[in-house]
Amino acid sequence: MPKKSFKIFGSILLALIFTGAAFYGGTRYGLSLKSSSQVPPNELLEADFSLFWDAVNLIKNRYFDAKEVKDEDLLYGAIEGTVRALNDPYSSFFNPSDAKKFDQDISGSFGGIGAEIGIKNNQLLIITPLKGNPAEAVGLKSGDKILKIDDTFTTDLSVDEAVKLIRGEPDTEVKLFILRNGWEEAKEFKIVRKVIVVPTLDWEMKPGKIAYFELQNFNANASSLFYQAAFATLLEGADGMVLDLRNNPGGFLDVAVNLAGWFLDRGDIVVKERFYSGEEKIFRANGNGALKDLPVVILVNGGSASAAEILAGALRDNRGVKIIGEKTFGKGTVQEIENLKDGSTLKISIAAWLTPDGHEIEKKGLEPDVEVKLIEEDVEKGKDSQFEKAIEVLSQEIE
Repeated sequence: MPKKSFKIFGSILLALIFTGAAFYGGTRYGLSLKSSSQVPPNELLEADFSLFWDAVNLIKNRYFDAKEVKDEDLLYGAIEGTVRALNDPYSSFFNPSDAKKFDQDISGSFGGIGAEIGIKNNQLLIITPLKGNPAEAVGLKSGDKILKIDDTFTTDLSVDEAVKLIRGEPDTEVKLFILRNGWEEAKEFKIVRKVIVVPTLDWEMKPGKIAYFELQNFNANASSLFYQAAFATLLEGADGMVLDLRNNPGGFLDVAVNLAGWFLDRGDIVVKERFYSGEEKIFRANGNGALKDLPVVILVNGGSASAAEILAGALRDNRGVKIIGEKTFGKGTVQEIENLKDGSTLKISIAAWLTPDGHEIEKKGLEPDVEVKLIEEDVEKGKDSQFEKAIEVLSQEIE
């Protein structure tokens, strides 16, 4: 059976693709913050903020170069510091000039390396290098630690700040200093930025009537491409499916819910959003359930994040679908982007994702039911022990 390949090509928000799934799979633009702003600041905060004004007074009256410091810079610096105090890599503040550049970037064409980056245990790292893009071409791998971007050390950098450094004009070069598990010292990778190629879905029918779906992200095209592939799979009479979500950095939440509807009964819980207040919003399957009786196993690794974790968790909690491979990344929060009155922008995490059984995804990820780690020697030989185990487990379920 010849391999079927469905792909979508184009530019993606920011230069790195998803950037920690912050702009796909959970970001909301322009949502109101009125419920918070109606509460006077002195009732929201218990700290003595006269200390802040004392510090400002000292700066304005005693700093040797105070005349060169704009009041707006003091204000924006204070807000940036407040957001940093959250210790959340996905919450950021953009002053008006940065916010304007951000808007221009997401509406235009730009260069990147084709990798999702994130922060885990206070370390900036590669979550997933996207297939067919510069990051993969130079040999970057999921889990690689980014120590330096050109001449800037990444300590204390937010995801958005790192993105700002890495993106740039197509055909220009960026240098990343990478430390990989097992290496004694960091190595320099020179990467030429390109307009990013975004893979979506590859599928083929394996021996034994096993459908193999390699879903590479949950972008806006994934639902229609999955429909075509699933329809063809049903026509060919597949006896089982391997759903490969390895190195899938996530995507639109509604796409994950849509795809879950192929495998679940209508009304089954796909994911929950839990807010600061304790209130929960529940997303339920509302699809055709055409694959709900088909035996399925799921492949994941440390590059599986966000919407990929949602879909995997939903199928395991509802159907007992086995997850095979390595622990997932653990990106499970929803970001809201609010445009402030002076043109600045605040991006803030407003909710956490939970699987149907209540498992928190953020920082915890999903533990596989069957752990199989890829050995470097096997990879070099083209051997995929995780896929082989998936076929073994699926075959037992089919019997």
